[in-house]
Parts: sequence; structure tokens; C-alpha cells
Amino acid sequence: MGSACARTFLNNGDRVLGLDRPGAAMPEGVTPLFADLTQPEQIESAFAAAKGSVDAIDAVVYAAGIYDADSLVEIDDARMQRIFDVNVFGAYRTIRAFLPLLKRNARVVLVTSELADLDPLPFTGLYGITKSTLDRYAFSLAMELQMLGMRVSTLRPGAVETGLLDNSVSRIKSFTERTKLYPGVAAKFLRVTQRVEAKAVSPERVARKIQAILANKRPRFSYSLNRNPLLRLYGVLPKRLKLFAIRTYLKAK
Repeated sequence: MGSACARTFLNNGDRVLGLDRPGAAMPEGVTPLFADLTQPEQIESAFAAAKGSVDAIDAVVYAAGIYDADSLVEIDDARMQRIFDVNVFGAYRTIRAFLPLLKRNARVVLVTSELADLDPLPFTGLYGITKSTLDRYAFSLAMELQMLGMRVSTLRPGAVETGLLDNSVSRIKSFTERTKLYPGVAAKFLRVTQRVEAKAVSPERVARKIQAILANKRPRFSYSLNRNPLLRLYGVLPKRLKLFAIRTYLKAK
């Protein structure tokens, strides 16, 4: 998604600073900045490089994220901490570091997930929790930055044709092989996930949506794209019924 956004902005005549992992390839024309988002000092170094390259920044788009699948009672501390470190703290560290370069009327867009405003699902709950947390962080940030003349929006996309989509299926497959508490249940959940993620949109479509958000003079806080109808239905169910439905479906023979 980040590369698609960069190409879209470049085609619009914008100058683009790209922040990615050390050694990552970026589209031609992008001014490259590198940092491991779990390392605050590397983000500060990237900010120093940006400050030496531009006088001000009109917008920040945070599209970084990682996916994992496990049960909340089997996952180890390191993996649990890493997904929060990238999906939540990476955004917080990046925006905090780059704030001095943002213009008075700058825009911030954070890519969350269609799961962000839903109750978490089993085994992917850790991912959903981080995206819900990121969504709440974004609203708190919007409350504060509006007083500095800046606007913050979130984009909650469904399945997108990225490496993250392929990784989600592989991580759930890995979980089904690893779990000792939920072997049969996890296999059924994998089939549900594959069905939910079957209709994915291109990263370019996400990029065009973000470009439209940035061009809007009065953007909303949240936008959606390619939300799955089954997940939308799940979202309106009472919590007790959600628990019953998941338990009944996954344990059914």
C-alpha cells in the first residue's frame, strides 16, 4: 500500500518521502528514509534526514502493519509485543517524531482495518486488538491536532492484495499446526478466513482513496473500503449472540 500511495502521489506531481525498513526498495522518484519502527532512535535519524531534505510536510500516511495469528493464551510475549510495536507504537513514534515538520494545515491518514470498529474474532484477536487500538489512538490524536490546525482521518479497508494478505493465511495455517488447545477449531477458522478474504482490492485502489481523503477540504474522521458483508453483519450482533455464533459454528461437526 505504501508503494502504491507513493506512485499515486508522484503521478500527481507531489514530492514523496518514503519511510520503510532498512534496505527496502522504493518506487523511483521517492526520497528514501529508512528505519525499523520498533527502534525510536532510527525514527529520529529518519526525521533528521527528512529535515535536511524538505522544509515542511503536507501530509503523513501511516500504512505500516504486520499480521499474526495465535490464541491469546498460547502466544509468547515477544510476538505479542512485536505486533503492538509496529501496528500501534510505530504510528505513535513516527507521528511524534515528524510533527515539527508538519504544516499548520497538515493531514494525517492512518490505515487501520475493517476490524478496527468490530469486536475481535478468535485467533486473529491480537491483530484486531492492535487495529482497534490504532483507531482509538487516531481519534485521540485528531482531538489534539485539530487545535494545531491539522486533521486526522482513518481508512478501514477490508482485504487488500498485498503481502500482508498472503501472510495472514500462512500465519493461520501455522497456528493450526502449532496450537495444542484448538487444533480442530483452528482448521475451521482458517476456512472462514479464506472465504472472508477472497474478494480483495488492489493497493492502487487504496492509494486512490487516500489521495481523495487528502484532497477533501473537510475530511471525515473514518472512511471504509471493501468491507466484507459477513463481517458487517457480525458487527451489529449483540455480544452474547456473537459468542454463541462463533462457538456453535467452529465447534460444529
